[in-house]
Amino acid sequence: MKTLRESRPVGELMTGDPVVAILDMPLADAAAIMDFYRVTGLPVVDWEGHVVGVLNQTDLLHARTTEALWSVWPGLAVRHLMTEPAVTVTPDVTVDEAARLMEEHRIHRLVVTAADGETPIGVLSVSDLVGSMGEWSE
Repeated sequence: MKTLRESRPVGELMTGDPVVAILDMPLADAAAIMDFYRVTGLPVVDWEGHVVGVLNQTDLLHARTTEALWSVWPGLAVRHLMTEPAVTVTPDVTVDEAARLMEEHRIHRLVVTAADGETPIGVLSVSDLVGSMGEWSE
């Protein structure tokens, strides 16, 4: 077991090769992707593959419970509800720093990007962090 003083890089815990949504994708398609892959959020990319935001289940719930949004659901695209900008980290950032960012921004996932800071290569979720906590000991 590892000691609490060690901090692993995000790259060791992240889920790689993330499923993404495209900025102009219909929200219904993004919801279907989230359901199919059993994920609670998706990095959102533009047509060049650069991360521009995050779409999560709470965003979709907001659309469902807001009459003005629900009434135009068929015409809504991911860009209409996504959270932007995405909070991102690179794989070399420590898990401690990632956890601090999640808490500071009150979010449940970070998009992990390549060194360019734009290309998503993974997602680190609160579930990833909690799952790794059992590996640590005093």
